[in-house]
Amino acid sequence: MKIIKSDPISAFGGANFVFDYLNKLNLDQICNETLPPMAIQSKYSWKDILYSLKSVYLCGGDCVEDLQSHLKMHFANNPFVNLASPDTVLRRLSQLAEQTQTCNTKRGVVTHQYCTNSKLENLNIDVLKKLGVFKSDKLTIDYDNTIVFNEKQDSKMTYKKNYGYQPGVCTVNEEHILYIENRNGNSDAKSFQVDTLKRVFDLLDSKKIKKIDCFRADAASYQFDVISLLRKKVTYFYIGCRNSYVEKYFSQVTNWEEMRDKDGIMEVGSIEITPFQNQARLNKSKPRPYRLIVKRKPKKDQQIDMFTQDAYEYRAILTNDFDQDTRSVAAFYNQRGNMERQFDILKNDFGWNNMPFSSLNKNLVFLYFTAIFRNLYNKVIQYFSERNEFLKPNFRMKKFIFRFIILPAKWVKQSRQLKLRIYSSKDYHT
Repeated sequence: MKIIKSDPISAFGGANFVFDYLNKLNLDQICNETLPPMAIQSKYSWKDILYSLKSVYLCGGDCVEDLQSHLKMHFANNPFVNLASPDTVLRRLSQLAEQTQTCNTKRGVVTHQYCTNSKLENLNIDVLKKLGVFKSDKLTIDYDNTIVFNEKQDSKMTYKKNYGYQPGVCTVNEEHILYIENRNGNSDAKSFQVDTLKRVFDLLDSKKIKKIDCFRADAASYQFDVISLLRKKVTYFYIGCRNSYVEKYFSQVTNWEEMRDKDGIMEVGSIEITPFQNQARLNKSKPRPYRLIVKRKPKKDQQIDMFTQDAYEYRAILTNDFDQDTRSVAAFYNQRGNMERQFDILKNDFGWNNMPFSSLNKNLVFLYFTAIFRNLYNKVIQYFSERNEFLKPNFRMKKFIFRFIILPAKWVKQSRQLKLRIYSSKDYHT
């Protein structure tokens, strides 16, 4: 075998098409308007930092160090990307961190740590506006917490008996990350949730986004303060319930209907209830009626429950939606299971499992940047799948990399212009 040396060829030529498309979204303008100004003598702009970090996940990397180890030679003299070193990227990100806050519950002895980041909250909303997310006919917000296992310097023990963080995340219309609040591992989802949601809605109000149609969350949101807040801020809410709080109502449901979901056939029914009566009196407010949607299916072991006196597994949803039929409400709430898919994508495709910093507040900056990449990816894959039949809008990052990004190419100068020469028999439409 005889090897003839030539000019370097990038293995990730398809990334050029992505960066060209992102340039058309004017991301550099959004960054410059939202983030602190760079020093005049700075070699790298915020756009360079954004593109450098994004190139890691766009090319199949899993940590920031891949910039130096694997990607430097592939983006040398690239007109779209002024690739920064890992140290530069991490230094710039750490400069955006805000102070970590601590608090205690009224009766608890555990010190809770959490942090927010106003600059990146605004940046993310501005990007979502640019993507047209808030122009949808219907806006649905989902809230959930996830555990990101790690052994960082300040991470605490989670309820799963491993160290990590437990960030609270809001998505909008199931696909886009709206808000992130980083919490330490010992902070359960229920504690201070109403404060978190107040910050979410205050952010939306400040950005003049007032039309929120639906809100969905799990049983950690079944709290008087949370329900009272949602009643003011959204048209309809759908909250999971712990059985211990509402199982006394199960026997009162008589209008059972059959429906099918991914787990098979079940029965659903509904009843009007008035919960939180004691809390309402303490707050000098009038108790309000809500609709309880109850789902049940036969137990596999057919054991009779001592409380309900039957052999069913029950699940319940509290809502103020009296308009839709029972099966439609149950099916709509089941769709919030997509949150687990979003967490899987963030952890495995966008680096949440490999956070680079050792502190809660700095890692929140990283979580926000990679969440913005996730939001941009939705637009990118939609755009290119419409123009290339070998791509589908539901492709995960790995499949997109194999089918589109991995493309031998190099930049050549011809007639005083830089042109991208690709080596492929496949037709790429951009």
